[in-house]
Amino acid sequence: MKLLYIYISAILISAALLAGCTKFSDSLIKDPNNATTASGMQLIANAEMALPSLSSSPYGVHYPQYLSNTSFTDNSRYTTVNFSFYPFYTGPLTNLENAINAQLDANQGPVVNQLAVAKILKAYFYWHMTDRWGSLPYSQALQGRANFTPAYDSQQQIYNSLFALLDEANSTIVTTNGNLKNDIVYSGDILKWKKLGNTIHLLMALRLSKVDNEKGKAEFKKALSNGIMTTNSDNLAYPHLNDANNENYWYNSFTQLGRNWFAVSKPLVDYMLPLNDPRLPVFANPNTAGNYVGLEYGKAVPNSSDIDQVSLLGSSLRRQNSPVHLVTYGQALFALAEAAKLGWIEGGDAAAKTNYKLAVENSIAQWTGSTAGTADFLAQENVKYNAVKALEQIATQRWVHLFLHGYEGWAEWRRTGYPTLVAAPGANGDRIPRREGYPTQERANNTTNYNLAVSSFPYGGADDLNTRVWWDKP
Repeated sequence: MKLLYIYISAILISAALLAGCTKFSDSLIKDPNNATTASGMQLIANAEMALPSLSSSPYGVHYPQYLSNTSFTDNSRYTTVNFSFYPFYTGPLTNLENAINAQLDANQGPVVNQLAVAKILKAYFYWHMTDRWGSLPYSQALQGRANFTPAYDSQQQIYNSLFALLDEANSTIVTTNGNLKNDIVYSGDILKWKKLGNTIHLLMALRLSKVDNEKGKAEFKKALSNGIMTTNSDNLAYPHLNDANNENYWYNSFTQLGRNWFAVSKPLVDYMLPLNDPRLPVFANPNTAGNYVGLEYGKAVPNSSDIDQVSLLGSSLRRQNSPVHLVTYGQALFALAEAAKLGWIEGGDAAAKTNYKLAVENSIAQWTGSTAGTADFLAQENVKYNAVKALEQIATQRWVHLFLHGYEGWAEWRRTGYPTLVAAPGANGDRIPRREGYPTQERANNTTNYNLAVSSFPYGGADDLNTRVWWDKP
């Protein structure tokens, strides 16, 4: 009888609660996992944490031959053909898309600026991705369960969409009282974000130099007029911490895991050493004999005894809190030098020479923290500006400047053909890769759209390492 009384009482209490639920605060019935107001800057910060992966990679550093392997040389011999783009879609791009589509919290800073930053980062991640894979899901992507099999957009379509996205970001940014909270990379400085977006736009435009000169020129000049980086302090450099949760990739590899697997490559050292390049002691450690020696690129058979004989990656670049340079003023200056030489901007050789000189100076300052030795370095016959060899000089010095940012250095090498690099003997048919293959799961998960993308490659070819992306015109 007692149990029956308890049961009836419970029913009566539940009915009373249900009948009077409208009297309770809304906060008691809201789902905390589906907030109606999102912290856009928290979503953006989560996306920012994926930025180092665009540079710090055991694969990307090998395509432009920045590093060679002392052990397990498969990566420098291009053994892996297919690479997954899923982590970008499920990670930073989903966070950014949620920020763009959410009702944002104005307490984090002007909502228009939060949206602009999200769009700049979205463009940057997609730019990186399309330059690796070519055609990608874009216009139908990031719809979640509404569309698990998105169509692929061509790389040309993606570039045009990203130009428009960056235009939107630039035009909507409010600079007066416009700074943001909870920003990892620029501490909320909206002026730096504005410059970054326009610099990305400028660099993207230069990619079109072989495939659409007029479109590239127009987009380049637009980005320049909107305002790009003007100093190394504007650089997008991801700030790692002395913390295991946010530490440099190379620190984890060398120090945490004890893997002395990465040496500076022979092609890079052989170019820099005769020029007494002040960046070399930063890029590389001397070997046990006190000399700078590059490791043969893509050795067929690794040899652990190489470790003492060659120059491993420089210690200052693999501290726990070593920053990762992604988009830089020096990079923009090299672009300006090339644009002047191409006739995209005014000034001809005089402007090309000035910007080339500034690019090298700022590159040395970025890497070494000083401009000491810059004048002597630039005065050398093989470094000082030569109008006849200008495009080769600009491209080669840009290759040095982009050290460790392997995917970007590889993209510029594919576009310009400089410096002259030779594939590891016997690797990939003696060919340096021109793209990366799609994730193998796409063949089963998104078969129709995958097949359409592969059949639509602009210059033909298979889903492999040797097919060229749209702007990499033969």
